[in-house]
Amino acid sequence: MTYIMIGVLIVVLILIMVNVRIVPQSRAFVIERLGAYCSTWQVGMHVKLPFIDKVASVMSLKERVMDFPPQPVITKDNVTMQIDTVVYCQITDPKLYTYGVENPMNALENLTATTLRNIIGELELDETLTSRDVINSKMRSILDEATDPWGIKVTRVEVKNIDPPKAIQDAMEKQMRAERERREQILIAEGHKQSAILEAEGKKQAMILEAEAQKEAAVQKAKGEAEAIMEVQKATAQGLKMIKEAAPDDKVIRLRSLEAFEKAADGKATKIIIPSDIQNLSGLVTALSEVKK
Repeated sequence: MTYIMIGVLIVVLILIMVNVRIVPQSRAFVIERLGAYCSTWQVGMHVKLPFIDKVASVMSLKERVMDFPPQPVITKDNVTMQIDTVVYCQITDPKLYTYGVENPMNALENLTATTLRNIIGELELDETLTSRDVINSKMRSILDEATDPWGIKVTRVEVKNIDPPKAIQDAMEKQMRAERERREQILIAEGHKQSAILEAEGKKQAMILEAEAQKEAAVQKAKGEAEAIMEVQKATAQGLKMIKEAAPDDKVIRLRSLEAFEKAADGKATKIIIPSDIQNLSGLVTALSEVKK
């Protein structure tokens, strides 16, 4: 009897050990009882009934990154291209994830492909290449709404790569090369224009400075000539003043007149004006010569 009790006790302990489960962090266990959904185990230790309860599925609640293979899509202007997308999702309801759809991730992949084709089919090639944010936003909204019954939350969708046909790529490269060359020519023309403007401004400034220098030189020359004339006039006035103060007699005045006549008749003048009293002047000269003897 004792051995029977020990055996039963050992069997009970084994059953308890086998049916005790510890759920780690970021995981969930879906439990079925007699084939029907019973509960969802979260983090911690749990015990299931032997032969009655069953762990239907074990899943991770971490966010997943689903990198689906490139999908062929056709744009509104009938251009076929390959688009590679990445979907970020997370299981929010383990029960719906388990019973909502068969193979949820495969269903999400197919839904992503069909949604991408529908969105790209409404866009032309140029819009597709320049509207990645619009495509990402539309896809995330549609996928998140469609996967709610599956217990999946789509947090983000990214268009990873867009591969147009080779002919389209060559045409785009030629267009970009032509655009770069056009911009280069514009920059060169702008450089020549700025250079010509600066050169013209330099010549203009040089001419202004030269004109100002000539003006200043002319002003200084005029001032010098005026000062010279003033000095001559002052000297003449001073001489006349001195002559006036000396009170010369007629003989001296006649002598000075004769000296002036001599200078006028030095051979350089073409015309000589002879004073009417030349005879009186000659008499004066004779008198002066006698005085010198």
